[in-house]
Amino acid sequence: MNRLTKDGLQALTARLLAMSGDAELARLSPGLEVSLAVDCDGARVVIGLASGAVTRVDADSGDLTLNVTPEVLARALQTPPPPRHQGFTALQIANPEVSFSGDPMLLAQARAALERLFEGALAAPTLPATPRPRDLTAVSGRYVRLDTPEGPLELYADRAGSGETPLVFLHTAGADARQFQAQMSDLGLGQRFAMHAPDMPFHGRSLPPLDWDGAAYVLDADRYAGWVIAYLEQQVGRPALLAGCSMGAAITLEIAARRPDLLQGALAIEPPFKATGRVNRGQNDVAVHAGLHNGAFVRGLMAPTSPESYRRRASWIYAQGGPGVYQADLRFYSLEFDGAVTAPRIDAQALPVVLLCGAYDYSASPEEGARLEALMPGAVRIVMPQLGHFPMTEHPDLFAAPLDEALEILARHPRAR
Repeated sequence: MNRLTKDGLQALTARLLAMSGDAELARLSPGLEVSLAVDCDGARVVIGLASGAVTRVDADSGDLTLNVTPEVLARALQTPPPPRHQGFTALQIANPEVSFSGDPMLLAQARAALERLFEGALAAPTLPATPRPRDLTAVSGRYVRLDTPEGPLELYADRAGSGETPLVFLHTAGADARQFQAQMSDLGLGQRFAMHAPDMPFHGRSLPPLDWDGAAYVLDADRYAGWVIAYLEQQVGRPALLAGCSMGAAITLEIAARRPDLLQGALAIEPPFKATGRVNRGQNDVAVHAGLHNGAFVRGLMAPTSPESYRRRASWIYAQGGPGVYQADLRFYSLEFDGAVTAPRIDAQALPVVLLCGAYDYSASPEEGARLEALMPGAVRIVMPQLGHFPMTEHPDLFAAPLDEALEILARHPRAR
């Protein structure tokens, strides 16, 4: 064992063991007993996890195995760790230098605990940012009725602001409009924009329709576009700035291609190009606690320097999703949406398009954003080096500057005048 491997494994082991007794780790691992082997350059350490207690196990193998190189291990132990090294899931599914073995169902059952375990072990100081003046009481919500291609729907939407320009936020897969509370309550944005943040049907405060027969929820581009177009036409009533994140970014680009007449500009936050590999069985299986799994599955997409309290909130929203909704949303986001097909249909000279890409996002990376940008001449891509997949939720004060920059670019376009 070389010195780099020995020192790295010792340091990682010490950090993992220091998480024993962590209150959140215990909350995320009720009844769990699992062992994880970390292999590095021929050396191995086995860590046991049982209902929040972390121990070193004297065993030749673990139930699950993470195989890393000495270089990956060294980078993961940096403060802060670089993208694709910031947590268990980032290492396990997004780092090409790492391999994993073990029962997929056991992995799904243990993911919440393992994500929290590595999150604490690889922790970094919060990156400071200037606080924005906010007042959550300035946000009000109400239910609205939409006539859609599939019939009438009752939808919940938050509203805020007294500005002239409509700004509509669209949430991510499996979540709801609470993700945009910080922006909706931003007093500066409220002076400039009339803001909307709807919960899509089956999400958050928008309950399933009363005529729903209980069958599995399904989402495709036509259904999703029908909801968004109906909201823009019937609730906004004039061309708007459409700002969606992740799945919301995908449909924002789709609306820009299908109905540019409804928009003043398109802001795609964490836009995918072709986000393969995001659907897995653990997101909706009777053997897995989906609230624990899905909250952890997204937790690794955030920057380690974002405030822990905000990252917890981002995860909490995912823990409250309806059964099967997150997975079905991902089938649209990961399996149907294809930037190579949608982006060339957008005239970004006539309709301004801005792409906001967080460096810690391995689901919709800045590199994928560059591929989209290349297919839309006139589009502008802004890379946020210290943010992840949920910038509006995970670190809203740090996100405020790139958001302002993006909105200013859209406002300067002749279409907005």
